[in-house]
Amino acid sequence: MKKYTRVFAEIDLDAICFNMESMKRNLPQKTEMIGVVKADGYGHGSVPIAGAISPYVKGYAVATAQEALLLRRHGIEKPVLILGPVHESYYEELILHRIRPCVFTMKQAEALSRKAVSLGQTADFHLVVDTGMSRIGMEADEAGADLAVRICSLPGIRAEGLFTHFARADETDKIYAERQLGRYLYFVKLLGERGIEIPIRHCANSAGIIDLIGTGLDWVRAGISIYGLYPSDQVNKSRAELRPAMALKSFVTYVKDIEPGRQVSYGGTFEAKAPMRIATIPVGYGDGYPRNLSGRGFVLIQGQRVPILGRVCMDQMMVDVTGMGQVDTDTPVTLIGRDGAERIRVEDLAEWSGGFHYEIICDVGKRVPRVYLRAGQVVGTKDYFDDEYPKMR
Repeated sequence: MKKYTRVFAEIDLDAICFNMESMKRNLPQKTEMIGVVKADGYGHGSVPIAGAISPYVKGYAVATAQEALLLRRHGIEKPVLILGPVHESYYEELILHRIRPCVFTMKQAEALSRKAVSLGQTADFHLVVDTGMSRIGMEADEAGADLAVRICSLPGIRAEGLFTHFARADETDKIYAERQLGRYLYFVKLLGERGIEIPIRHCANSAGIIDLIGTGLDWVRAGISIYGLYPSDQVNKSRAELRPAMALKSFVTYVKDIEPGRQVSYGGTFEAKAPMRIATIPVGYGDGYPRNLSGRGFVLIQGQRVPILGRVCMDQMMVDVTGMGQVDTDTPVTLIGRDGAERIRVEDLAEWSGGFHYEIICDVGKRVPRVYLRAGQVVGTKDYFDDEYPKMR
């Protein structure tokens, strides 16, 4: 393994597989799981995660055409569904690579049909029905069902699936989610009355999988739970044990003693009241570490939780190591994860910063290498800086 001396994210693939197995136990035997690897696998690396979960999933879901094509470029052949709208300029590539776009307007369907016919291909797609998210999708009513009939009558395309998305399945009160599921099933009934039978039906997200809402259909879509985080504190965690897969680690780059009255970092928001020893860590908001942790957050050094002093900078931050043992250049630092008996969770960073745990992991930056572990051993690394611009030289 290349030695990383600034910062790196450890991704525990055994934890990823544990989470898949834990969720799988919640599902009926007939229900297949789809692994959501959008946003670069929620910051964990979409291609390595897709490979790790391959034994557990029927296919994958992403948010954009580029994310889908990346999986294909890396030899991932299972079905890939794009959950968000795609510009028609991508349709040819999607058809040739057997990638399923979502469709919910006649304009989208006609463009997909024209392209498929011109290529002499049949393009699979998934219809989207809006049952209460109010984001994308046709209405779950008679007019929506009539639109679906017109779409499904077009040449060169086939409605492989029909899905909706739960807006509030991660809440204790499941009334809204159950209402959405009811609307979805009503729409399926309307389609059936019009002679439209769509093979694959799916509603459940991670919260649905854990709390068993919509899990009796053909597919479920596992997202945040793959990575060992619960959608919220309101889901029934006893139904599916999850293990966080990401740890974020760094090293001390400088240690210095400061006198009373000395200010630390931009704006002088922290001022020493007594002699202190501070350590500089080469991580900042340029790496995706939240600036809102300024003066609020903690890191782990030598198994102890130490506070961040002053503002988090773009590339560095300072912490209080007063009274600690031998802290020097290259002393390991844990920003997310465990050190001895102490642990800092992604949820802790979200609470301290006033943020959201999903965005913490998704925002870990491209200059942070990912290191992949199995049984504690490095099995791969991912560095993002391999761009080439031969025509710009």
